[in-house]
Amino acid sequence: MTPFPLDIFTEPEDVDPNTLANLGPLARLAGSWQARKGIDLNPKADGPERREFIERIDFAPIDPQANGPQLLYGLRYHIHITTAEEDITFHEQVGYWLWEPAAGMILQTLAIPRGQVALACGHAAPDAKGLTVEAKRGETSYGICSTDFLEYAFRTDAYRLEIVFHDDGSWSYDIHTTLRVKGQDAPFDHRDRNTLQRVGGAKPNPLVQILAAKGQGA
Repeated sequence: MTPFPLDIFTEPEDVDPNTLANLGPLARLAGSWQARKGIDLNPKADGPERREFIERIDFAPIDPQANGPQLLYGLRYHIHITTAEEDITFHEQVGYWLWEPAAGMILQTLAIPRGQVALACGHAAPDAKGLTVEAKRGETSYGICSTDFLEYAFRTDAYRLEIVFHDDGSWSYDIHTTLRVKGQDAPFDHRDRNTLQRVGGAKPNPLVQILAAKGQGA
């Protein structure tokens, strides 16, 4: 039996426009974050390479989104990573974190400028101390899509991201990306982890700013 309603067109009424007040566990991510001691373990021809990196992440609230009766609140994010040894960008990533209050569902979309996108899913309580999302290659709902070259040389079979929120306001992530590297028999666990500190707050989503300018509080 499908968990979805028969009416797939009617959108919710009386939607609260204030995204920051309706992000559930994602509320603790809103704003800007930095760290200088991230760890990346990636595959190289001579064996795994361990790199330290410098990271900044910005999370900006977006207006509520509806898929018919499904209501989502979310954050648009941008990740920019460099290293102390090089000026060139080490990693760049954009996407959305989305929260569906009715189902307790969390979604992460991600896109990287090397020809790869993914949609990962998880569930959590609104006051959760952490969250986990996952995606798998070959899935049509929560899956991974890559270029022909990446499929040939560095095929991504699975993606798992775990976040832990700390009492001091910081948060940590641990990412496991399962790769099939051409010429290697065993799968490679490409791992990234970091702990980030807040360096800036989040502005309200665009609709709330428009309502405020008109004197109509959210």
